[in-house]
Amino acid sequence: MHQAKAKWRFNMQIIDTSIPDVKVIQPAVFGDDRGFFMETFRASLFDDLTGGKPFVQDNHSKSKQGILRGLHYQMQNTQGKLVRVVQGEVFDVAVDMRKNSATFGQWVGEVLSADNKKQLWVPEGFAHGFYVMSETAEFVYKCTDYYAPEHDRSLKWNDATVGIEWPLVKGQQPLLSEKDEAGKSLQDADKF
Repeated sequence: MHQAKAKWRFNMQIIDTSIPDVKVIQPAVFGDDRGFFMETFRASLFDDLTGGKPFVQDNHSKSKQGILRGLHYQMQNTQGKLVRVVQGEVFDVAVDMRKNSATFGQWVGEVLSADNKKQLWVPEGFAHGFYVMSETAEFVYKCTDYYAPEHDRSLKWNDATVGIEWPLVKGQQPLLSEKDEAGKSLQDADKF
């Protein structure tokens, strides 16, 4: 993973990824033998990333090891997502679905865990998914628009054109939902 540069804003480090619009957010963690404290969200900071679009929905999911959720995106009610893991560890992926983008079809992957406390900012126009590496994982995320199942799409997790390098546990195929089993290739998928 190439990370070009990082800058601190408030108590969070904003780290560039190989796709300029996708950012890793590393909060400053203050802790001692009693526990820890960290700031995970500050509206003024995220206004810059979202272009002023507010977060309107929070989601929380729990999944078992080997489950892959994604790669999801909505053609209308497009969602920017701020994602993090509060228990366990996942490999989180964003794929650029913007056909006029210089990074169209490229992907960024980041290990997010309760231990490293990293967050990933996935802007609108990206397919998003994650693979559970630990025994279980709890995944939480904020969205800039509401879930709209009629506009939901799924990009095939193993599309050869995209070429995501998933860290599959023991090399076993991931467990997928019916919707994700039927995901479309990049060539056939709806694009922005």
